Amino acid sequence: MQHTEQWIWLSESDNVSYQHNVFSAFEPGEAASYIVAEFMKEYSFCHRISAVSLRFSGDNAFQLYCNEELVATGPACVGGDFIGNETCRENFYSFETTIHPESSNLNFFAKVRMLPEQICDYSKGHGGFMLSGIVELEDGSKHHVFTDESWLVRENKAYTAPCSFDGRIESGCFVNARVIKNIWNTETAPIPVRSEKEHFVRNSIITLNPLEEKTVVLEFEKIMSGFVKVTSNSQGDASVKIVCRELFEDGSSENVVIRSSDAYRGFHMHSAGNLLVTAKNHASSSAEITVSFIETHYPVAEECRTLTSDDELNSVLETCKHTLKICRQTHHLDSPRHCEPMACTGDYYIESLMTPFAFGDMRLAEFDLVRTARMLERENGRMFHTTYSLIWVRMLYDTFMATGNVDLLKACRKGLDLLLSRFETYIGDSGLIENPPDYMFIDWIYIDDISMHHPPKALGQTCLNMFYFGALSFAGKIYDFLGCKASAEKCVTKSECVREAINTRLFDKEKGIYFMGLNTPEDPSPDWEWMPGNVSKRYYLKHANVLAAYFGVCDDETAKSLIHKIMRNEIEGDCQPYFLHYLLEAVFRTGLRDKYTLEILEKWKPSVKDCPKGLVEGFIAPEPTYSFDHSHAWGGTPLYSLPKALFGLEILSPGMKAVRFSPSLLGLSEATAEMLTPYGKIVCKQEKGHSPEIKYPKEIEIR
Repeated sequence: MQHTEQWIWLSESDNVSYQHNVFSAFEPGEAASYIVAEFMKEYSFCHRISAVSLRFSGDNAFQLYCNEELVATGPACVGGDFIGNETCRENFYSFETTIHPESSNLNFFAKVRMLPEQICDYSKGHGGFMLSGIVELEDGSKHHVFTDESWLVRENKAYTAPCSFDGRIESGCFVNARVIKNIWNTETAPIPVRSEKEHFVRNSIITLNPLEEKTVVLEFEKIMSGFVKVTSNSQGDASVKIVCRELFEDGSSENVVIRSSDAYRGFHMHSAGNLLVTAKNHASSSAEITVSFIETHYPVAEECRTLTSDDELNSVLETCKHTLKICRQTHHLDSPRHCEPMACTGDYYIESLMTPFAFGDMRLAEFDLVRTARMLERENGRMFHTTYSLIWVRMLYDTFMATGNVDLLKACRKGLDLLLSRFETYIGDSGLIENPPDYMFIDWIYIDDISMHHPPKALGQTCLNMFYFGALSFAGKIYDFLGCKASAEKCVTKSECVREAINTRLFDKEKGIYFMGLNTPEDPSPDWEWMPGNVSKRYYLKHANVLAAYFGVCDDETAKSLIHKIMRNEIEGDCQPYFLHYLLEAVFRTGLRDKYTLEILEKWKPSVKDCPKGLVEGFIAPEPTYSFDHSHAWGGTPLYSLPKALFGLEILSPGMKAVRFSPSLLGLSEATAEMLTPYGKIVCKQEKGHSPEIKYPKEIEIR
């Protein structure tokens, strides 16, 4: 039996204003109406059900239930950028999962929100819902169920606006749904549906006297990603305002009016370390309001842990791991507070490296890579962040080395070709990148009141060229794995030309360090705000020199000299947690891990001690008015960098079939590092004065 993809929606004649949608949250919200549609259908069978294989999707967001149990929320993120949102994305995704109802009946119920709310939300421009299922009964027979005109639908009018619900508004009767044109043509997302856990804490149950109002704080042990839920036990109306705060800031909020004995569950993903709840009873009798938080994230099937003799360092690792967990949704997030789209590859690359040392399941990273390839194909090799588009190449290589999935490389081949072709057009007569659309992103800091998010040429050119050199180097390796020898050789040749140009034009021989870019006079772009005019000052900062050592643009002796100068603070500039990832990698590559790894990791201890509930976005405030979030996994590199350094890990062949270890305690008295591979877990135990003990699956060759 094949699944049928048939989409349904509200009647057009009765709901003419609730059909068409904006393509993303980047567009003005007034362009479409906010609506939540509800669908239901009951199936009865003569025998008990053994299993139901389901395939389903919805535009723009849905909650699917069967027999009053949640099946899934979704859909899987399309994967977009900060550019190209004036037209709809070509791809859309369905989920597949199997349920076991232990009944002879199937009662499906779905809520579908039509309007994109957060900037990672994308729509095909029309409301719709689709479900198809193959039901296997205990007698061995199979039956097909799918959305059609026999399904019932209505608008739930209580959902009045994003994060706003008024249960006093009647929704009317269910009517037969309308089959609509399939504009989605979904692909099946190669990831499982997200898991959920409902959290109740002290003060979750709020008892209110007649007409009484109370404000309470619901404090959680950790910052979580998820949805708010309100349940009322009352004879009348109650109003509830929930502010979702990571710490004590003004967070995102929901306003709910709930009638009698009813319940509400929101669609908006929040990041919450606590909830500030104000509840008011509007009835003349007592009321009981329960407020809970439904934590959601990519499912965790297996875990591993790195544990050392340093308790503060262990706390850093646990906080990194937890923050990674809540940033793993249907795509990697920078944070569940920002919910940025697929464009933030720098964040997701670091998260993908952390994953084998935490949860092991690399399917989300692979899916992110493929969706990013789609973006590159769509925009002819262009992404909003130029450096991030180049980091995608390294993420592709490293993920392949972790999984050995050649199909991943094949799926991304066209995007890789287009990306490299585009960057060829940015090369000037100097042999350097001279005319890109921008030089972003470098780091979340300001230099002389200039943002390093989108710096001018004098602050961004060298880093962009370093990333380009790295992309060419690893693209050559990727083409080799694909058997494309000519393309591989071309990348090697180009990378050597870029290396020579960097060392000739961007290295100060007298100082023995790289500067950040040329001072070529350039006016700001008249139609692209992310390319400021150039400045006349020459800048010598850590960032360019970190990348030179990280990518091996210079010889090993120079690379080591640069690391020593950086660590002695002889080169100016601050680095946020994100950029310290590259410093730790450079330290490892240059053989200086024993000397500097723990010293660098000390930088995480104060912020984690201050807030162990989640990772802070940065160490240095980029500007006085900016408030960091505390759920940002881009700063979680200790979870990757420390066990890698303890192992002395080098992956020698795709899929970790062969790895090299050179264990070191780095100055600790004892440590146990774990790592998940496609074949199982590797464990390395070390204790001062004893030989390391390494346990590993028999399928892996250890050198």
